[in-house]
Amino acid sequence: MTTALSPSDVVTALVRACEARDLDAVCALVTDDIEYDNVPIGKVFGPEGVRKVLSGGVTETAERVEWVVHRQVSDGNIVMNERTDRFLVEDRWIEIPIAAVFEVRDGRVCLWRDYFDLETYRKQRT
Repeated sequence: MTTALSPSDVVTALVRACEARDLDAVCALVTDDIEYDNVPIGKVFGPEGVRKVLSGGVTETAERVEWVVHRQVSDGNIVMNERTDRFLVEDRWIEIPIAAVFEVRDGRVCLWRDYFDLETYRKQRT
């Protein structure tokens, strides 16, 4: 007998897949019609949109990735977390405070919205 993951467990699995830089696992955890919105940058749709955005920072640029979840709460199919996304780039950690909201449908993420200050990222990249 298999137990379905809770929405919070699905989001935790997504975060861990991102840290592992495993884009196949990330894409397996999202719906075909996912809306992924990096709020200051813009939206993409579908698993390939997610893969394209994450491949730039998670797999191509960063040597290591750590997403430190400070708090995570859920209410039904909605999950919110506060985290620090850390990327090791050229022997230097870039840290971005994130507030995120996720919606889970049938065991997969159908909405993922990350709120962060783009200038915080840019200042660390110079």
